[in-house]
Amino acid sequence: MLRLALFCAFSVVLVGCGQEQAAVPRLRPAMVVQPQPASQAVLSYPGEVRARFEPELAFRVGGKVARRLVNEGDRVKADQPLAELDPQDVRLQLDASRAQVAAAEANLTMVKAERDRYKTLLERGMVSHSLFDNQENLYRAGLARLQQIKAENQVAGNQAGYAVLRAPQAGVIARRQVEVGQVVAAGQTVFTLAADGEREVLISLPEQSIGRMKVGDPVSVELWSQAGARFAGRVRELTPVADPRSRTFAARIAFEAGKVPAELGQSARVLIAADHSVPLSVPLSAVTAENGATYVWRLDAHDTLKRVAVEVGPYGEETVPVLQGLKASDWVVAAGVHVLHDGEQVRPVDRSNRVVVTADKE
Repeated sequence: MLRLALFCAFSVVLVGCGQEQAAVPRLRPAMVVQPQPASQAVLSYPGEVRARFEPELAFRVGGKVARRLVNEGDRVKADQPLAELDPQDVRLQLDASRAQVAAAEANLTMVKAERDRYKTLLERGMVSHSLFDNQENLYRAGLARLQQIKAENQVAGNQAGYAVLRAPQAGVIARRQVEVGQVVAAGQTVFTLAADGEREVLISLPEQSIGRMKVGDPVSVELWSQAGARFAGRVRELTPVADPRSRTFAARIAFEAGKVPAELGQSARVLIAADHSVPLSVPLSAVTAENGATYVWRLDAHDTLKRVAVEVGPYGEETVPVLQGLKASDWVVAAGVHVLHDGEQVRPVDRSNRVVVTADKE
């Protein structure tokens, strides 16, 4: 009987210990964050400092390039010669035009003398008026022909001058697209000139960002050569057509200040504030979707999870704006959202694995 009593008592102790161990649940750690105001989110786009005016220079006549007088990156002055075409053809055309002028002048002299002779004979009654009118018309045709040939000669003289390409204003040769010996057509781009004066920043906007900007929007510009310094700017121009290869839209950012220490070709970064109408934003890793709806896991009372439907805006590189569904005081799970369950109790921690004290614990 004593042995039976000891056995029963020992069994009761074991059962009690097992029940005590099962009563202690193990909570899953969950990294949580609070939504941040979207106005603090800043979009950043890399860019390059360019000139405000970049005319493409070309010869007004075609021909073979005989001399190239400047290289890419050279600084030039206004009216400075940049390149020359082979002048032989244009000189021959000018000589031919001059010969035609001399022939037209000689013909005019002859028809004028003939008209004067017929005029004298008409006064004496020795010829009819019809013959005199014929000579008068020949004289007028010769005069018109001379005027035409002189105009053509002037054009030929201008074309001889067009064989030398000159800089329209001071600046820097940004691009060179010809070499000596190359045959170019009239209007074919030979050089691109970065004119002195205003400087701008050229950036490329992806398709999802073109709708967020408009001409005149304020931005900030950072130059990589001047870390920490920001310059006020504005969107001056937006290209309405995307680049066929990169599928991006070019935008030009003008500096608000009159003179900015920015050199051509320098790297820059354009900072654009997100739309202030979007109240909050959460990390991309906090958002999940199912059946076309977007959700986040919100921490409720006693650290239990609740799947909350939200309305989001355009996705950014690291965050996504939340239009509806969250408050600034909410806590949401920022990682591992695909393994959570509705109503599950978790242990909230921050990015450093420190326990987070939510409002219901305070």
